[in-house]
Amino acid sequence: MRAARYYAHPQNRFWHLVGAVIGVDLPALEYEDRLAVLLDHGIGLWDVVKSGKREGSLDAALREVEGNALYDLVAELPNLAAIGFNGGTAARIGRRLIGAETDLALLDLPSSSPAFAAMSLAEKTDKWLALRPFLTERKDSSCETGA
Repeated sequence: MRAARYYAHPQNRFWHLVGAVIGVDLPALEYEDRLAVLLDHGIGLWDVVKSGKREGSLDAALREVEGNALYDLVAELPNLAAIGFNGGTAARIGRRLIGAETDLALLDLPSSSPAFAAMSLAEKTDKWLALRPFLTERKDSSCETGA
């Protein structure tokens, strides 16, 4: 059964990694609250793949990929400073969709997937911290855990 949520698999470390970047315990929050906290920090989520076929859950198994309109999205966001790609497949597809002519910082981040075990969570976290310089200031502090 599909959860229709980003990074719903309990072993995926996305929420831990981005939580470390912004200093919020995202896994402790409900999904809708996680999304609100990301927005408060100037972070959006977007799939680089609109559709494709694959057997299993590995991105490397994607076939017949149709990219999402990432180039158009970037054009609609004049304050966008960076895009962090979650894993090599996302980076390869996303970079192709955006094209070479961009002023954006494009960050190829290690995959948050449990299938990518070549790097420890601590090593992944260190790499993901490269997103910090691109974050906007928080609007308020009401989204802190425990508030």
